[in-house]
Amino acid sequence: MKKPIGWFEIYVSDMDRAKAFSEAVLDVELTQLFDPTESGVDMRAFPSDMEKYGATGALAKMEGMPAGQNSVMVYFSCDDCETEEARIEDAGGKVQRSKFSIGEYGFITIATDTEGNMFGLHSMQ
Repeated sequence: MKKPIGWFEIYVSDMDRAKAFSEAVLDVELTQLFDPTESGVDMRAFPSDMEKYGATGALAKMEGMPAGQNSVMVYFSCDDCETEEARIEDAGGKVQRSKFSIGEYGFITIATDTEGNMFGLHSMQ
């Protein structure tokens, strides 16, 4: 197994709001993914490099898949999670637990996005 996770989707209720939040906090640009199956899913992909370790994924809006009601936690990699944490509340989210040490595994911040989804930020410093 090359990567333990190959793809993720974060379900949202308001795509424009969720996209703006993710772009503001993570300082990235999300791009539109087109649905070849015409199933009605609206997706915005996080940047990725298929030659490097780690999974990528997308924000997804689809009928019957409500936001904020799942039990999966996504952690976004950062150089220093304190940087992204500082952007969360201005972007409309809420910091649940400010940056804290997880010992030899680095540091994390736990937050909630504008759609009610809990997520984490992880860094080694």
